[in-house]
Amino acid sequence: MKILLFGGTFDPPHNGHMNNLRAALALVRPDKAVVMPAGVPPHKAASATPGAVRLAMCACFAAASPVVEISDWELCRPGPSYTVDTLEMLAGRYPGADLYLAVGGDMLLSFTHWRRWQEILQRCTLVVESRAPGQDGALRQAARRLTETAGGRVLFAGAVSYPCASSDLRSGRIPRSRWPALLPEPVLRIIEEQGLYRPANAPQPGKEEAP
Repeated sequence: MKILLFGGTFDPPHNGHMNNLRAALALVRPDKAVVMPAGVPPHKAASATPGAVRLAMCACFAAASPVVEISDWELCRPGPSYTVDTLEMLAGRYPGADLYLAVGGDMLLSFTHWRRWQEILQRCTLVVESRAPGQDGALRQAARRLTETAGGRVLFAGAVSYPCASSDLRSGRIPRSRWPALLPEPVLRIIEEQGLYRPANAPQPGKEEAP
């Protein structure tokens, strides 16, 4: 049995995430793909968007394949979410399964800074789902170091990075007028219903501005 772990903050999930998931699915062809929105990521500030809302937005990933399931496991745990703990949970839940971890190119380049990264390499195969233009040489070199010095296994799905970042959506650097082309329709609907990612002084849906 092959299990693919696809994690992230997903605040919000966008078409770039969908692009990456599909690339990893096509390469690995897993029996199950677990989409795992992070609880408290250890490497950056916690999301201001409630976990339940991010989990609801992640339902969009089910459109990628029937093998996709959305898990709230990290959201339900207290404290920081470390990948090594999630992999340990999956190994216990699916004894004998081959585990695969989807990562972006930037994550591969910084992988040796992850918590217990050697143990992660023992537990799973890394699947580099996407790369930025001009990143190939650095990624191949990083993969070679992990495989030759730490015994890791690294696969490349080959998808080109999508020109969108969740932080650019939240901050307004990408104007809302462009969002329908960048976000799955269910995600866009939840954003509008919940009034997410609006400036503090912007009117909320269903509310009129004070006279």
